[in-house]
Amino acid sequence: MSTKNNQNEEEVELGSLFLIIGSGLRSFFNFVFNIIKELYHFLILILLFLKENFKKLAIAVIAGGIIGAVLEYNKDTTYGADLQVQPNFKSSRQLYNNISYYNDLVKQKDTASLSKTFGISKDESASLKKFEITPIKNANDLLTSYDELILSVDTLTAKSYSFDAFKRTYTDYDYKVHNIQVVATQNNIFPKLNEVIISSIVENKYFDKVRVLTNENLNRTDSLLRKNLIQIDSLRKVYMQVLIEESKKISSGTNIDLGGTKKTTKEIELFEASRRISEDLEEISEDKSEKSEVINMISNFQPVGYEIKGVQENYVFLLAGFGFSLMVLLILFKKLNHYLNHYNKK
Repeated sequence: MSTKNNQNEEEVELGSLFLIIGSGLRSFFNFVFNIIKELYHFLILILLFLKENFKKLAIAVIAGGIIGAVLEYNKDTTYGADLQVQPNFKSSRQLYNNISYYNDLVKQKDTASLSKTFGISKDESASLKKFEITPIKNANDLLTSYDELILSVDTLTAKSYSFDAFKRTYTDYDYKVHNIQVVATQNNIFPKLNEVIISSIVENKYFDKVRVLTNENLNRTDSLLRKNLIQIDSLRKVYMQVLIEESKKISSGTNIDLGGTKKTTKEIELFEASRRISEDLEEISEDKSEKSEVINMISNFQPVGYEIKGVQENYVFLLAGFGFSLMVLLILFKKLNHYLNHYNKK
């Protein structure tokens, strides 16, 4: 009897479980269906709105397009050029500030200051339309910086500082390579700007001092590692000569060398030490090549700028879109006003 009761209880529990699962699935599918239904209803409302106000919206788009076409026809052709740089010694923030300062002069149409800063004529400075700097975002920069941080701190700190937390604190200034774009109405002015932009950072006394000290430390470390490598190579040669001399003294099959394992271990240790020093020298060589200058120019401004085109720069599309958006807002505002007036009457 007890066995039958247990089976009945298990069947009841399984039945209840299936009912709960079925109820949960039904609720989920009803939720998804209601979302799809609401989205469909919202889409129909948009289509009805467009149908009811098609003439007004078409007039707004055409009017905006015509005004944009006139402005597009009369505006000057603009050209762009790019300068890619790799700032060192945390000089990227100063570079961003300098570019922002140049762009502010352009916005203020301060041709006198621009002419004095870049050593160009006032006509050439008046042709400048925009200075902009953006980082070339590379996931490897983020990973490399995080690895360097983890290796530089103790284990407890490393465990408490996750990659996501580090990623949130990683700013545009921390990327290695940055792109400087200049926009102007003259297509041959860009090479004249290279030297001033770079020298504004290179001639900074603080950054130059850091550069000198960093390179002195790298040269000192490089010299020390090379001396250590020479000493290890000399020790390996002496050790090999000792092994050869000992092998000559060993009679064929009569002596047992109990220290053979230790000798092999020492030889491996010397080889590993030599390999590690060679890797360190390679890293220092890369650091010296990158940090020999305060800022490295990866690519200069093009001698002749490229013409800037596209929908985002075309007044026809911009003003047509603006006219459409403005008309939609006016119609919605009118409907809201009508609803509020009738609401008060209720």
